[in-house]
Amino acid sequence: MGLFDFLSDKGDKKPVQPTQPQTGSASDFFGNKTQPATGQPAAPAATQGETYTVVSGDSLSKIAKHHYGDAAKWHQIYDANKSTIGSNPDHIEVGQVLQLPKL
Repeated sequence: MGLFDFLSDKGDKKPVQPTQPQTGSASDFFGNKTQPATGQPAAPAATQGETYTVVSGDSLSKIAKHHYGDAAKWHQIYDANKSTIGSNPDHIEVGQVLQLPKL
């Protein structure tokens, strides 16, 4: 037996395991809830009155566009979160948890 007899490009052949359970609530990369059967987004968070955690690259208008379908509704998010955001609506920070009001 030689040295190369111990090396193999086959690796351990194991079946692929799903990363998420097939039943129950699931979420996408950003933690937004999706429907388990379809993987499609659940009802918009805006209609559920939930929270949203700010990620890198977010702005209030991007969040409003994603959750309400209209970027101009960023004012409603700002009004509901003035105590968290402060006096400058352009300055939101990664990790801030914002309340998304029902419209």
